Parts: sequence; structure tokens; C-alpha cells
Amino acid sequence: MSQINLPWLDPHNENAPFPSPEQALDHPHGLVAAGGDLSPTRILRAYRLGLFPWYEQGQPILWWSPDPRGVLYPNAFIAHKSLHRTLKRRAWHITYDESFQDVMIACAQPRDYARSTWITADMIRAYYHLHQLNHAHSVEVRVQSGRLIGGIYGIGIGVIFFAESMFGNMTDASKVALLYLCAYLDHWKYALIDTQLPSSHLVSLGGIEISRQDYLSHLSKHIKTQPHNNAWEKGQSIDIHRWLYQLKSKHHRN
Repeated sequence: MSQINLPWLDPHNENAPFPSPEQALDHPHGLVAAGGDLSPTRILRAYRLGLFPWYEQGQPILWWSPDPRGVLYPNAFIAHKSLHRTLKRRAWHITYDESFQDVMIACAQPRDYARSTWITADMIRAYYHLHQLNHAHSVEVRVQSGRLIGGIYGIGIGVIFFAESMFGNMTDASKVALLYLCAYLDHWKYALIDTQLPSSHLVSLGGIEISRQDYLSHLSKHIKTQPHNNAWEKGQSIDIHRWLYQLKSKHHRN
């Protein structure tokens, strides 16, 4: 990494300043800095600046700010007919913040399209610590027996949810996790889900691409705004079919 003149962060000073996201490299695209550590203070500072850590085992910690950025407005989720059928066909049990570490571990499992994972053991420990501090959250999808078959996790700061990864071990389970995340976030007055890297899969579910400049504008506007005062409190449930009906009605009006 030193050959590309990359700024290195002092691992012993979690308050050392990050470079500006606008200093991101073109090659590798979006890379801003390397090094540092995964302390809660440093991670939260990074997200507030529009950066996130993403690296593989054996690499230094790498900090990124891609342009364009993938985002999803919670009330813009697209529920296709197949997902409606899935919701009606299977009795899902949805929870949140009950099995955060299990969701991360499941997300770290090998995928058909990737030889390795960026969710290292250090990342799991760091984000679980953030979960214990009430900064990181998860949505879990279970079958009626209680077995975990899907989920999504990320970090909430202000009214932005920084989605990290999701998984599904049954058809549409990951989509159901994202659907319920959007429904709860919309209910709790969140403004935006940061999906980091744009993808055709997320675009099919309502995600869009925005420029780094527009993304940073969203951060400055929403990062200090507080969500609904009962956000992430235990014991809440949501009528997903009613929310989907309201969503469909809103889309038709627009």
C-alpha cells in the first residue's frame, strides 16, 4: 500500500484525523487510508465522515469512500410480487437485536461468488462491541422453530443506517430481512440506508446510486438528527402488510 502513497493511521491514536473522503484514490477506486484500529471511537468517526472499513484477512485495515455510493430510502423499498407471495406462503418470525453476533457470523460464511470474506474475526469482535454500546443493530429472520435463516446488520447514527451485510439461507430470506429493516426504519423516522457499494440486486429492491458529494450532503443533514425516541427499543412489532399497502399507495400517488 505504501507504493501508492496512501495515508496511514496511527493504531495507538484513535482520535487521529482521517483524510477527507474527497482524497479517495482512483486506483483502487475509493480507497482513502489504511491502518489504525477498530475501536468504537475510530469506527464511528469514520462513518460520520462517510468512510467505512473493508479489508480481507492478512491485509491492513482499509478505509473507503466509493463514488458513486449505493443508498436506499426506507420508504422506497420495492416489494415485487414474488416477495408478497413469499410473505403469504411462509410463517416468518422477525426479531431485531436478539442475535446480532449470530447474524454477523452467518454473513461471514463463504459465498458462491467470493473466495474469502471481509468480515474477519476482528470485525466481528469490533461490531459486536458497537452492538453492546447500542450503536450497531441487526434484524433476524427465523422460521417458526426459531432457527435463524436470514438477517442484516449495520450501524445507526442519527437517522442514517449504515447497512453492512445480509444473508439468507432460504429463498427470499435476505429480502425479508431488508424489507423489515426498511419498515422499522421508516416507522422510526430514519431518512436513509447507506448500502455502500451499488449493486444490481439492491437496485432491483429500490436502491439507487448517488454521487459522493450528494452522499456527504446527506450525512451533514441527517447525522445529528435523532430518530424516533423508541427506535430499537425491545418489544415492538410492525404490521408488514399494512406498511406495504401504505407504501404501495404512496408510490401510486407519486
